[in-house]
Amino acid sequence: MTDSVPTDNAAPQTTGPTDWLTLPDVAERLDLTISKVHQKIRDRELIAVRRDGVRRIPADLVANGTVLKHLPGVLNLLADAGYDDEAALRWLYEPDPTLPGGTPATALAGDQAREIKRRAQALGF
Repeated sequence: MTDSVPTDNAAPQTTGPTDWLTLPDVAERLDLTISKVHQKIRDRELIAVRRDGVRRIPADLVANGTVLKHLPGVLNLLADAGYDDEAALRWLYEPDPTLPGGTPATALAGDQAREIKRRAQALGF
């Protein structure tokens, strides 16, 4: 089940995913236990942020019953560059007209994964 963009008491988010999944929904979609989903978040294979007090994951990052192939690598590169989960999420969904699909997250799902990884790596320098 996906939810519309939830709100938080933090700064307003101008960009971001339109559909969110709760962790139990992700577990069901990926056919994993909830503890395995928590492990994937700890291992930076998935990104989860709190919205309305509930940890949620953007639905498009777990499309077709699997985590986007290059997402873990990008999340690790962003963490190495000093990005926390909120900042990494903003970066993934920041509009960029030079990318197909308009955001790094959308391009990551397509054939531009190498370019997204290169851009994430450049943030560390």
